[in-house]
Formats: sequence, C-alpha cells, structure tokens
Amino acid sequence: MAETFFITTAIDYTNGAPHIGHAYEKVLADVLARYHRLKGDEVFFLTGVDQHGQKVQQSAEKQGVAPQQFVDGITAKFVALWEKLNVRYDGWAATTDEKHKQCVRAILQRLWDDKGTDGQSKWLYKKSAGGYYSVRQEQFLTDKERGPDGEFGPEWGEVEFREEENFYFRLLNHKQWLLNLIDARSAAGKPLVIPEFRVGELRNAVEKLEGDLCISRPATRLQWGIPFPESFGAGFVTFVWFDALVNYISFAPGYDPAPARPPEEFLRLWRSIVHVIGKDIMIPAHGVYWPIMLKALGFADEEIPKLLVHGWWNISGAKMSKSLGNVIDPDVLADKYGAEAVRYYLVGDIATGKDSDFSEERLVQRFNTDLANSLGNLLNRALNMSAKYREGILNRRDAETPCPEFVQKGKASYLSQIDAGSGEPLLHQAIDSAINIAVGCNQLVDTEKPWALAKDPAQAQRLDAVLYTLAESVRIVAILLSPVLPKAAHGIFDQLNWKTELSGKDERFRLADAEWGGLPDGHQLGKPTPLFPRIEAPAA
Repeated sequence: MAETFFITTAIDYTNGAPHIGHAYEKVLADVLARYHRLKGDEVFFLTGVDQHGQKVQQSAEKQGVAPQQFVDGITAKFVALWEKLNVRYDGWAATTDEKHKQCVRAILQRLWDDKGTDGQSKWLYKKSAGGYYSVRQEQFLTDKERGPDGEFGPEWGEVEFREEENFYFRLLNHKQWLLNLIDARSAAGKPLVIPEFRVGELRNAVEKLEGDLCISRPATRLQWGIPFPESFGAGFVTFVWFDALVNYISFAPGYDPAPARPPEEFLRLWRSIVHVIGKDIMIPAHGVYWPIMLKALGFADEEIPKLLVHGWWNISGAKMSKSLGNVIDPDVLADKYGAEAVRYYLVGDIATGKDSDFSEERLVQRFNTDLANSLGNLLNRALNMSAKYREGILNRRDAETPCPEFVQKGKASYLSQIDAGSGEPLLHQAIDSAINIAVGCNQLVDTEKPWALAKDPAQAQRLDAVLYTLAESVRIVAILLSPVLPKAAHGIFDQLNWKTELSGKDERFRLADAEWGGLPDGHQLGKPTPLFPRIEAPAA
C-alpha cells in the first residue's frame, strides 16, 4: 500500500483580495504535494477560505451587500488565482459549507456533553466576564498582551472594553500536557514545529498561558458565523478561530465527530499530516488552541499534527501593508511574467521558515540565469546538436555513457533537501541542486566541444556519449523540477519526444524514472522550441 501524505494550508480570510503571502503559502504546499505524488504517495492537499467573522460582516455592511454575496466574490478571486498559478488541490474548504457547519455544531455538542464526575462539561463552561477586546483579532486580551509601556501594541488594532456572557473552552487545564508534548516530540526527533527554532517560541507562549479561550460571541453583535446548537440556549455564534480550525478535519476524507476516537479510515491519512501556516498564526491558534481541541476530540498525542511554519515576504525588511501601499498582487505578477516564473521565484528565493525581501528584479534575474541561460540553453543545445550531428537520434553505448558524477551528486542532494524527514524541506536548495545538473551539462559541452568531435570520425562514440548525456540529463532535471515547474516539465518532455501518450497528465512524471538510462538507444528526439525566453528586466 502506498504511503500517505496529507498537507493543508491556512484557509484564507475572505476580507480582501489575495496577496503575495497567500500565493507563496499555496505554491509551497502545492510543490510539496506534487513531490509526494511524484514519489507515488497517496496525497490529499486541502486548502480553502475562512468566510465567517466580524470583519467580514463589517466589510459586507460597508459595501451594502449580504455577507454571503461578499465572501462569494472574494472567494472567486482566490479560486481564480490558484487556477492561474497551477495550484492543484484535492479538497476545498469553505466555512460556509453546510457540511462544515454541521461538523462544528456536532463538535460543540460533543464537548458540552462530555461530563466529568461533577456533572459539568470537561471542556466547556459559561461565564460572564469583562475585558479588553481586540476588534482586529476578534479575541479578548489579557495583561500578558500588553507591552512594556502597559499599552496593547499596534498588532491588536482597535482595542475596546467589553463585558458579556460567553462560552469558554478549557485551555489552562491542559497547559502542562501541551508542554510535555512539545518536549517529547523534540526529544524523539519529531518536533511539533518546523523549522525547529520555532519550537522555543511556541514553548514560551504556552508557558505564559494564563486563561481559557472564549469560543462564542453574542449574536447581538455578530450574526455572520455558525450558531451554537440550540441546547446551549439562544443567542450565541461560534468564535471564528474555533470555526476555522475545524476545517482541517471537517473537509478531510472519512472524518466523523461522533465516535470517541476518529475513524481509522480518516486516521490512515491524518497520521501523515503537515499543516503549512505563516509564522503570525502559529501562536496561539495553531500551536495552542488546535492541539488542545484535538486532544478533546480523542486524538492521541502522536496524532497531533506537525506545523511547517513559513516566514514572510517583506519589502526592504518591512512587512507588506495596505496602509503603506507596498502590497504585491500575485495576479498581476503572473500576468506579467507567467505563472511558472512566479512559482519558481516564490519557492526558489526564500529559505523555508525564514523571511525574505521581495524583489521583482530578483524574479527576473533568477528566471534568466537559472531557466533561460542554464536549463533552457541546455535543452536547445542538446536537441540542436543531436539534430545536426545525428539527425536527432540518440546512440547509447553503455560503456561510453555512464551517469556523470555531477548528475549523481545533484540528484542525491535534491532528494535529501526536498524530503528532509522530520526537518523542514529545503526547497530553495533542492531547486539549486537540480539546476546545477544543467550547469554541469553546459560546462561539459564547453569542455568536450561536440562541434570539434563531429569533425573527427574516430571520435564518433565519444560524440554519441556526449549527446546522450545531455538529453538524458535534461530528462532527469525535468522530473526533479516538475513539482515546481509542471508546465515547463511537460514542455521539456514534449521536446524530448518522451512519454507523449501522457502529455499534459501528472502521471507522466515519476521519481522512480529519474534513474540514468531512461532514454533508449535509437530514441528519436523532437524539435527545439524556446521554452524559457529571456525576460527583459523591469525599468527602474
């Protein structure tokens, strides 16, 4: 039976159009999903949209439209962008979906009905409380959120004092359990968070945990959300984070909230899960609320998901912001340079887990250097010289065409970097390793000088070996880069006249085929067509 790989992203808040950060996260997850499909794993890639909450309700009111109409319009922009960027997901989560709403309500009812010896719910309770409330984050704040000056920082936006009755989810009772889980996972070499330097951040946040989570909002001020079950009494709507986090299970194949333990059909996929999220939502939502919610739902410690936490794309070291007018529109970028160029830059020019400065000049430079000058040049040289000297027919003599050392090293590096086990995938390094194979081939051309070999009949076998090496190497590079550049990989295979019966289908690429010697003796190559035309640098 094939191994499973379940990967999710954060679901995007439908309060505004997608920006470059949204695009990076989805392309990152898509590349990892495509790599695991390339390996032959059974993959489920889940993404979607978070459509509820006070900010959505307020934005819809400002536009004078119903909330559902508002979120449908924003959702359409996300769906169109993922199609443009060739993000191939298997499941789509939309929190206004009736299936999801039923699941959230069933979970609330289950947690309410799970009674302790005192006859009260082990997980939920109701109380009246007053406190300072962040309108932006839609949550109550405590003194630990105050800065050294005693004020709440700008990250909380507008803060106001509110007093109201709500339902709470018990976090504090499980603080030590979560600390123990974090430590046990790290000790076992399977950290709860990657990159591992984020583990300390999470642990510190859990150490500072002081209260429980308010999971309801009065319907008098928030109507756009999932109503609590009737058994709780009228007038309560589910807190947007509690609602949104449930998407990871409500849209997963086979989940049923009724049993004390999740169904085995669901767990077979779930046990391989990786949540891809931005660093800004690790604490507290995904690193604190979510593990304790899963514990409450009967998930075992080893079934608490791993978080792959990525950094931000900044502008000159500063976070992108609408107020500063420096937000990058990925839709415009893809129209200008093409989806493949955007995909290549987003995962190739940032270290997974770290921040990076966005640069349109770097996008152009990476495309021209790596794809136009190295890989594209190699493809054109391989096909043109084979056509010129051998009528496009490969002559493979095993003794004369062993796999070059630089191809072996490049492939081995790529595999160790993209599939890092319990560590973070080093996609930028894996891409470089694949491109270095093309660089090595171009250096081989300069060293062997096929045009000179063609003039000497005594060097016929050596010429055949060089031409075979070039074509076979570019075939392997196409396989390795297919998760990042799916369209270009098909273009390379088309020009190699290879697996044409699977043209346009993902099954055309298998990691198992990235072994030396795939192109057979006597194979007829296709004709070259410029696949990576150079991009002119943008005007200053």
